[in-house]
Amino acid sequence: MRTDFKNWKPLNVSNIVSLFSEIPITWCLAGGWALDIHLGKKSREHSDIDVIILRDQHQAAFQLLSREWKVFKAEGGVLLPWNEGEYLAHTTDVWVSKSHNSSWAFQIMLVDTEDKNWIYRREKSIKKPVNELIVRTYDGIPYLRPEIQLLYKGGSSKIRGKDFDDLQTTLPILTSQEKEWLSSSLLQQFPQGHPWVAYLQKGI
Repeated sequence: MRTDFKNWKPLNVSNIVSLFSEIPITWCLAGGWALDIHLGKKSREHSDIDVIILRDQHQAAFQLLSREWKVFKAEGGVLLPWNEGEYLAHTTDVWVSKSHNSSWAFQIMLVDTEDKNWIYRREKSIKKPVNELIVRTYDGIPYLRPEIQLLYKGGSSKIRGKDFDDLQTTLPILTSQEKEWLSSSLLQQFPQGHPWVAYLQKGI
């Protein structure tokens, strides 16, 4: 069991691309790095690095990662070893390090799908086709669509300062369709209203 959530020495984007390109699954970069890749520049410092994979492919990822890495599942406020053959039906976060006590190198988020659609776990009526989940750079780096990444940030129970900063940084380059989708999705999750909607609707 580990509780050292702040013990990070993250891989860089190139390291992640090299590692996951060897695994025959659908994956993409997520978090603040996904937004910066979309921006085409580094807008702030990143203390970690996140990768999204589909839940129904997570055991294939385990088989390859576990050869050189130690993988832990986040459950109940602690990080527990993810054992071979164990299906993670409800876990959403997996943390990866080189050894049982070395710094965290990257984090994996498991996302659910149904009938070829991605399902937003916080409000399951929000969906998108899996093939619309990912954008690629000119040199083929896959990253989570910006409006979906911002939904994960804005839809959290605790919106951090850096999440609002990411919204403000990304907002000028979002298309009207992306802003509209994010605004309507936030209102779907929060029918009583959401503080980001006013910012989004100004530019729609």
